[in-house]
Amino acid sequence: MKKMKIVLLFITVLFSSAVGTAQQQRSAWPGKQERAEKKSSVYAREPHSVQVYYGGYFTMNFSKNYSVVGAQPLIAYKLTPQLSFGTQLSFEYINDNRYSVNQNGSNYGASIFSRYRLTPYFYTHTELSLMNYKWFYTDGSDERKLAPMLYLGGGFSQPVSENTWINAQVLFDVLNHRNSPYKEWEPYYSIGFGVGF
Repeated sequence: MKKMKIVLLFITVLFSSAVGTAQQQRSAWPGKQERAEKKSSVYAREPHSVQVYYGGYFTMNFSKNYSVVGAQPLIAYKLTPQLSFGTQLSFEYINDNRYSVNQNGSNYGASIFSRYRLTPYFYTHTELSLMNYKWFYTDGSDERKLAPMLYLGGGFSQPVSENTWINAQVLFDVLNHRNSPYKEWEPYYSIGFGVGF
């Protein structure tokens, strides 16, 4: 209960500061004219001036007896140069032959998220996700379970061209629902890409 109060307090503070920032002027970062004058600067290549961006993450985990391949496409809208909201779909294919019976299946779900840019390169990330996981058992049986997750964390963006960039982020599932595959405070790492238009 105490942990839940801390999480709710954190979310309230994050969204309160984000909404307050959204009401400030959009001149916190260089505008189009300033970017045109600073073509050699990082802001000239920095893609965060776009209103809508999309991209995603790929999941690949291969070991001797367990393999996962997945994708998480996303799309988001930028309310200010710093604050954006979006949605993401998730799909994973799993092949598990750690037990006497070879098992395979899929996990899928969706989430909504917000990102707040602290600098042009670093951002905080809050994400509410609902995943449908296929759980395997040693006797060869399986069942599907829903797992709500609340991720908190942050990431780093590196521009690779005018409107594309690579992201790396670390998130923690702070709900730790009994159906979540993650241990308490186990980090979730991901690397992905983004394209703005």
